[in-house]
Amino acid sequence: MRLPARRRSGAANGLPPEAVFAGDNRVKLLRGGSELFAAMVPAIDAARSQVWLATYIFSDDVAAKAVADALRRALDRGVAVRVVVDGFGSKNTIATLREWFGPHAQGPKPALAVFRPLERWWAWFQPGQMRRLHHKLCVVDGSVGFVGGINIIDDRHDVRHGWTESPRLDYAVQLHGPIVRSIRQTTRALWTRAVLGRRWRDEIAALVRSVAPVARLQRLARRLLVNPPLTSRTAQRPVRAAFVVRDNLRQRRAIERSYEAAIQAAQHRVDIACPYFYPGQLFRRALRQAARRGVQVRLLLQGKIDYRIAGLAARVLYDELLAHGVQIHEYTPAFLHAKVAVIDDEWATVGSSNIDPLSLLLNLEANVVVHDRAFAAGLSAEFEAALAQSVLVQLPPGRHGGWNLLRRGLVAWVANVYLRMAGISGRY
Repeated sequence: MRLPARRRSGAANGLPPEAVFAGDNRVKLLRGGSELFAAMVPAIDAARSQVWLATYIFSDDVAAKAVADALRRALDRGVAVRVVVDGFGSKNTIATLREWFGPHAQGPKPALAVFRPLERWWAWFQPGQMRRLHHKLCVVDGSVGFVGGINIIDDRHDVRHGWTESPRLDYAVQLHGPIVRSIRQTTRALWTRAVLGRRWRDEIAALVRSVAPVARLQRLARRLLVNPPLTSRTAQRPVRAAFVVRDNLRQRRAIERSYEAAIQAAQHRVDIACPYFYPGQLFRRALRQAARRGVQVRLLLQGKIDYRIAGLAARVLYDELLAHGVQIHEYTPAFLHAKVAVIDDEWATVGSSNIDPLSLLLNLEANVVVHDRAFAAGLSAEFEAALAQSVLVQLPPGRHGGWNLLRRGLVAWVANVYLRMAGISGRY
């Protein structure tokens, strides 16, 4: 699949830095927390030097405790364990997490860091509190990495709705190879940012007292750098993969642009599964144009809704997308949490990023993009299986048009107000 020239040029056109692919990786698709934790726990148990983990939700159920126990065993062996959780996503379990990891936090560096904690009511009024850490990353000894949309929580446990009969649909990948270096650096940067956010006065004082303040400042800058570029762009050996992040610095729209470039280059099919779907104008245009030129475009969205406003936001776009030939399927057996896509026969992505304003413009996110036919075929088989259990939306374009326009205007207004409050200007 050949990308359009304007997307390949990247920063030369003022666009975000392009995804840099490296070869010689091994990538394994994992379905649900049951498969992820079954791979992650043994990897942590085999750790000899360090474990880095970043997650939005770290629950206190049995599945989460199994991961925590593995991390504690690693700490007992003298392994450097660094865990960072989001202060909002994990707000109900932070006290428990501090109990689990607290006895090991007596050294100069704690095992647990909380990204933008909300321990006092006035914290909600601090700048940047709407920008959350939404990653799901783990790196062991710099040799094996895990990336995806799966939080540290049981597949049948939902923080909002409690326990469910069927496990949510979600995916992650296990990785070996050059790409793991970027994942490690990003996870380390997230942990450093969280710690620095609480101890920035101590860090500034140490910097002032340092005999070599410039060198110390440079080391700190390197620790804060998210996803530095890989040194080689020429590696072609399978599996070619890129680690793409969304942050609030240079890579503000990197994940969004990766999607758009792949959709614009699609020749046969675009299959996307996403629970929270409210893309901006350019993304919707790419989908419409792909469908108009004969590409099969299929969206797998939530049928079992967890947040009413999110479900409404997606459905106000149905008329527009259906009118241009986009197929929409709603997944009903369980909650849909997967953020995956397959385009043509070799482009695939798995990650944490939804296709909505929170993920594309505010939250810190991470996806892996894979160029490999075998991996794409495996993910495509999972997509087809989920599609077979879903309901095809057949709402005629224009049906209840006036009411839908009113709802669409309301959703757009709410989204733009939220983005303004978060400091985002311009039309979405």
